[in-house]
Amino acid sequence: MFTHTERLIAIRNLRPKRKQGFLKIISLFSFLGIMLGVAVLIIVMSVMNGFRVELTNKIIGLNPHLVIQFNNDSDLKNIKKKINQKYDDINLTESITGEGIILTNNKAKGILIKGINEKNKSQSFLNKEITKGNLNDFSTGRIMIGGELAYNLNLKVGDKINIVSSSFIDTPFGSIPKQDNFIIAGFFDSGFYQFDQNLIYLELYDSKSIFGKEDGNVDLEVFLKDPFLAEKYKKEIEKFNQNIFVSTWSDTNKSFFNALKVERNVMFIILTLIIVVAAFNIISGLIILIKNKTKEIAIIKTLGMSKKSIIRSFFLTGFTIGFIASVTGIIFGVLFSIYIDEIRNTLSMLFGINIFPSDVYYLEKMPSEINAISVSIVFIISLIITSIASYFPAKSISKMKTTEALKYE
Repeated sequence: MFTHTERLIAIRNLRPKRKQGFLKIISLFSFLGIMLGVAVLIIVMSVMNGFRVELTNKIIGLNPHLVIQFNNDSDLKNIKKKINQKYDDINLTESITGEGIILTNNKAKGILIKGINEKNKSQSFLNKEITKGNLNDFSTGRIMIGGELAYNLNLKVGDKINIVSSSFIDTPFGSIPKQDNFIIAGFFDSGFYQFDQNLIYLELYDSKSIFGKEDGNVDLEVFLKDPFLAEKYKKEIEKFNQNIFVSTWSDTNKSFFNALKVERNVMFIILTLIIVVAAFNIISGLIILIKNKTKEIAIIKTLGMSKKSIIRSFFLTGFTIGFIASVTGIIFGVLFSIYIDEIRNTLSMLFGINIFPSDVYYLEKMPSEINAISVSIVFIISLIITSIASYFPAKSISKMKTTEALKYE
């Protein structure tokens, strides 16, 4: 692509004379700016990818992979039958979700109530997230509540509480809300504050009783071997009956994932600007270099070297700085991303502060997921910015007149 002579000129330009110390400083800042920009961009993208993966896994663990909602019981029975006939790799369980109020210790709190089948409790996230109590104690008349909710209401395992549902029963004195007493069987910690602060689990029989079957939202929860095939199963199940509504775990948390995506894209744009700013140093450096070598450029022109070759040699000078800086930045960025949790622990010990506390982020370690496509995109963008920054100063050589350049001092 570049001739031997063009490469020699580019190498010579990268080694400025001692009296050109200012040029060395500009080249150094260009190199460091691009290197740090690429490295930081890769680190941030890797951490955000890690967050997305970790949070996705948590959300999949907290939610059924598909939820099917029905208009009546006959639809529920027919769909269950069709699914069991067609698929042998799917687990089904009924659930009821509704709103209510928890009353205890002269305190009241609005809550979300979810009823699950006692036989299927091992399939739910409760199987892994119980912090106090025992899942085997979860049965009729007993409930599981979030640890944050228990803390705020000053509750402990074995306490009796009263739950008031959003369904009503008719009495001679008018309509009153359904309510019942339950014993706390245990606490769970999902890692999501909104879950732990507002959610309680009842046995399915209790939830049907407290809501009334006609008032409760009776759903069919579907658990797949591969949660990432949920969209495929959704389309197939929807064909069974037009009167059902099917949602996937990603549909339920769509706004959350959209927010993560927007945040990731904004961070990418902001950090790319670091590389752009560093590229301006390449422009400044090349302009100064060309100005200092005006007479030399005129001499090699008179010796027969074409303007195109001279432009290419100076373009190669700037591009080489950007290329080496980008490669170095990728190496540092990838290594930092791989050992980011060890670096975090070391910094925490040195400065005596807890960087990335687990009680705030609900993750035991700082996540990092290096994505080869993301790294490639960062590298390509860096090279494009560097190429543009190198081209325009080099192009200015074409406007230089040889006779005037030879007079230049």
